[in-house]
Amino acid sequence: MSRIGKKPVVVPATVKASIQANVVSLTGAKGTLSLAHHTDVSVEFADGKFTVNKLGESKRAQAIWGTTAKLLSNMIEGVTNGFQKQLELNGVGFRMAVQGKKINFALGFSHPVEVDIVEGLEAKVEGNVLTISGIDKQKVGQFAAEIRGLKPVEPYKGKGFRYVGEIVRRKEGKKASA
Repeated sequence: MSRIGKKPVVVPATVKASIQANVVSLTGAKGTLSLAHHTDVSVEFADGKFTVNKLGESKRAQAIWGTTAKLLSNMIEGVTNGFQKQLELNGVGFRMAVQGKKINFALGFSHPVEVDIVEGLEAKVEGNVLTISGIDKQKVGQFAAEIRGLKPVEPYKGKGFRYVGEIVRRKEGKKASA
């Protein structure tokens, strides 16, 4: 039984909400987001609250119920405050720079790596920390994961991308035998 789906999702006064057919649109200070929810749930908006209800007793309706409520909650958070992920790049000679709509990386490969910034996101580099911010939580997380996938942190020397605050267990290297 979903505990998240039972709770109504409160919409602040600064956010404007509208529902047309199965598409929910939210407009706030940071921008506009829309969600086409699944047909196994119904979304109602009244008194400044979203209420998500199951349509039927199928397993899919049960699974989508709480997910839809959480997606609405994330959309409200995104249009009011936004989301951000921070990646830290460690390694001798590893560099990154934002140039227009691209991020250029020197990651120890024989060639430089260029990545286009996804539409609707912003990227900022301060020292060895890359900050990705935007209003869509899924886009921010996916773009951060794709960048981290270019050079994931390795356990011996700790080189590569890691999320700020992420703890990476270090391994002991080979030992010289006497």
